Amino acid sequence: MYYLSIEESFSSAHQLKNYQGKCENLHGHNWRIILTVKGERLNDIGLLIDFHELKDILQSILQELDHTNLNALPYFKEQNPSSENIAAYLFEKIIICLKKNGHSQTSVESVTVYESATSSCTYKKE
Repeated sequence: MYYLSIEESFSSAHQLKNYQGKCENLHGHNWRIILTVKGERLNDIGLLIDFHELKDILQSILQELDHTNLNALPYFKEQNPSSENIAAYLFEKIIICLKKNGHSQTSVESVTVYESATSSCTYKKE
């Protein structure tokens, strides 16, 4: 099994609904994302997926989130834009993009969302 990881970042604001504390107020983060994909088969030139293509996929999704108030996005209208929910959101969107781009042999292993240098959440499906 081959595992590839890339890192990207974006900035946005959010507030946690029904939270008792400072994070209930609108505030921002410089989020850092680590995406790990996996697969058993390499292509004809020995790659699972080109790093540039994988970064393009992740960046296209992050553009929707960058410099926004996450609470205003349709996905986060009903649920909190927590690190946990952001990781799950990205995970599902990346699956769709990989399939759309012809990478059905490559699957998402995990998405890690850092909301600060010392606080993160990793989402993966068992």
